[in-house]
Amino acid sequence: MADLVFATGLSHAPGLTGWLDQAPEHEQKSLTEGFNKLGELLRASKPDVIIGIANDHVLNMPLHDLHDFCVGTAESWSGPAEWFRDWVNVEPYTVKGASSIARKLFDGLGARGFDTTSKSDLLFDDNWSVPLKYLTPDYDIPLVPIHMNCVVPPVPSPQHCYAFGLAVKEIIEKDLPDGMRVAFMGTGGLSHDPGGPKYFDVDEEFDRWFLGLLEEGDPEKVLRECTMEKMVSAGDGGTSE
Repeated sequence: MADLVFATGLSHAPGLTGWLDQAPEHEQKSLTEGFNKLGELLRASKPDVIIGIANDHVLNMPLHDLHDFCVGTAESWSGPAEWFRDWVNVEPYTVKGASSIARKLFDGLGARGFDTTSKSDLLFDDNWSVPLKYLTPDYDIPLVPIHMNCVVPPVPSPQHCYAFGLAVKEIIEKDLPDGMRVAFMGTGGLSHDPGGPKYFDVDEEFDRWFLGLLEEGDPEKVLRECTMEKMVSAGDGGTSE
């Protein structure tokens, strides 16, 4: 039985590394302090591996072979994808993978009925490059990435995603090696609409409402109230991350 020792959710918006200097100074300070605190908490938990989930941006899962989830099974990962480096302003990096853990996740999720594939050649863009730069600047904690389709319909429902998260937790606690220390990291965004009519808008009212829901610690209420329709109204293609 492995131990889940740390969990966090955070944004991977490319501007957080690519053009942060254009934000007001107080916002830059608040953001970097928040990321630094998360990094301290992550390192203090002394994880052996990070299991992370992020959306795929249609970078690795082609339309002709689309799955709800994809588990990365390589022994190491490199990023950012070459065409993305200048935009995210992240120097090339390499981080270890954990193929044996990834295979256990893949097998366990398939056995539980989830539409899951696996790849050993995933390309990383802002989804991992931004959070890793802030939380693990030495790239010294092995990563098992899970990519999710939240762009191309039909996307997994909130209820299905919650069940998926519970399944990952069960696999960690039942199938991974005794004494292994696991950190979990979900990356995405709040209200945004990449490539859509609300591309540069932030729906602060929605964001604060959603964060307030999470603070209540009632997942069933989140599932009831944070519907796909409400997420799409705050920004189609991005908010559902």
